[in-house]
Amino acid sequence: MEKTRKDTRWMVSVALMAAIVILLANTPLGMIQLPIIKATTVHIPVIIGAVLLGPSAGAVLGGVFGLCSMISNTTAPTLLSFAFSPFLAEDLEGVFKALWIAVGCRILIGVAAGWIWIAFRRLKVNPWIALPVTGFISSMVNTVFVMGSIYLLLASQYAQAKGAAVDAVWGLIMGTVTASGIPEAVAAAVLVTALGRALLVFFRRQPAAAR
Repeated sequence: MEKTRKDTRWMVSVALMAAIVILLANTPLGMIQLPIIKATTVHIPVIIGAVLLGPSAGAVLGGVFGLCSMISNTTAPTLLSFAFSPFLAEDLEGVFKALWIAVGCRILIGVAAGWIWIAFRRLKVNPWIALPVTGFISSMVNTVFVMGSIYLLLASQYAQAKGAAVDAVWGLIMGTVTASGIPEAVAAAVLVTALGRALLVFFRRQPAAAR
């Protein structure tokens, strides 16, 4: 009976966090339109959910984020939306590449955040240090895997979309990482610390829910 209550509490908590992800993904605060790509803050509740509820919850929330990204890039495409929407892919191979970039890479955010937090907890690292580091690294996981996958899987299409030579793609990718990825990671560090610290206090008053 106790296990059933914990499982139910865990599922309800994940559902609430997923609702926040969906809400953010469908407002300007979650998907910020830039000239070439959509910068995001949706990964922040994914990271917080992974910290509070564990890597399994983080994977689920990352998957929800990925699906929202896929839908957004399908319904309101930009120059790079072919990398995030299987419906805009040119062939079957492109479909799988888009699914990996849009959904697979986002699942890794939650998995990484959950296990990084578990490692810090086992090492008894102060939460004021562990939370911002977890937020920063997990956000960079998103940027590195998404942009790295675009470079490895879709370099020629990326170059065509940018009107650049293929050998210039690496520089363009690193420019995106610097201009978008690092600010996103800094924002994640600040917000995960501010929100996560308060929520950890609340969750400690509740029966354990993390998996």
